[in-house]
Amino acid sequence: MALRNLTMEAATPSVQQGGARAWGVWCIAVAFVSYYFSFQTGYSIVNANVQKDVGLSVAQVGHIAALYTWVLAACQFLSGPLFDRLGARSVLLPAMVLVTLGVFTFANANSFGMLLVAQACVALGSCTGFVGAGYIGGTWFGWHKFSFMFGLVQFAASMLAVFTQNLLTLALSVLPWRTLFNGAGMGGVVLLGIAMVWLRDANTVTVPAGQTFGALLLSIPRSLAKVAKVPHVWAAAAFGALCFGVLLSLGVVWGPKLMTIRGFGRESANLASSLLWLGLAVGSFTIPWISDRVQRRKLPVLIGLAVQMFALVLLLYVPTKSSTFDMLLCFTFGLGNAVHMLAFSTAADVVAQQYIGTSAAMINGMFSIIGGVMISRPGMRAGLGLEQGLTPATLELAQFAGRPLMAGLCLALIIALIMRETYPARRH
Repeated sequence: MALRNLTMEAATPSVQQGGARAWGVWCIAVAFVSYYFSFQTGYSIVNANVQKDVGLSVAQVGHIAALYTWVLAACQFLSGPLFDRLGARSVLLPAMVLVTLGVFTFANANSFGMLLVAQACVALGSCTGFVGAGYIGGTWFGWHKFSFMFGLVQFAASMLAVFTQNLLTLALSVLPWRTLFNGAGMGGVVLLGIAMVWLRDANTVTVPAGQTFGALLLSIPRSLAKVAKVPHVWAAAAFGALCFGVLLSLGVVWGPKLMTIRGFGRESANLASSLLWLGLAVGSFTIPWISDRVQRRKLPVLIGLAVQMFALVLLLYVPTKSSTFDMLLCFTFGLGNAVHMLAFSTAADVVAQQYIGTSAAMINGMFSIIGGVMISRPGMRAGLGLEQGLTPATLELAQFAGRPLMAGLCLALIIALIMRETYPARRH
């Protein structure tokens, strides 16, 4: 079975970079990222309804969210090499089918097992989305804009996550959660139809003789091995994964619960939690741009990690002074967390251009692995704390449950401190 092999930007591109067509293709890719990202963050809003309707334990609620990230991680490492060889269209269209199928399965699930299957389907499709949008930004706008365009992807996805969280909060007061997610599934069908018509690759895709499916499978581990030999890629993946894992834990499951403990009502707790994503959106748009302007990767990372630690300490250990201040802390945490986007940038600085997609996939895979651990840890520690006699729904229990999150940020800071500067103009 012959497969198409993508000629990278070193060859003559088939279309001019930039322009309306490039933005159109990029918007389709970002819409896909936003679609599954909104499903993931929307779980933090509806998990209480799902728990009651299906009959889940608190631990099962966390395991469902964690499974998404673990399946995503298992498949994530393959996505970069696939884009490097097949291009965007051949990879993203099947991915959209899988995500849409998963959303429909979630909406109609009546057991813990069906919910796990739904999350697995969404994760299988999602593993290509974020890397694919970044890849499209590089091929359609030029690899010199890779860092900024990747940040712009996260900005758009996070902004839509904020909108989705608050829209779901309002919609749940008048509609069942199953109806809402069946509607979301129909939205996926519409997006798939648009992509089938308009999603195209920027560069010429050829079919070389002898490029078989088996050859493709063999080339993937070779590409991964090439990137894995670069120690700095592992350092970037480690600090970025620890950083983003904490945000996932708060933004997908535990943020609204923490804000409820701090005295917020259900709707206001969801609003405050959504500000984590708003802060991430603003930071993802500005921090890569600032990094390029000051020609540094390491310094912005250190500042962002310090900001996150300060905000999380206040949220966990300082009693509520004002709801407005707590909301500001959520926004500030998300803003600082956006430095995890520089993990992609600093890795791209140290690998050959033809392996940028592979390096991004490796880093995103680490994000998923660590994210799965971070999402599940607070729930497990909360259960342990209750067994030890801690009072439910108190800051004391939240502090006990949140220790893995603080430890993750501390470890990320240590890694960032010993990480070298890689910005091209300053690394020699």
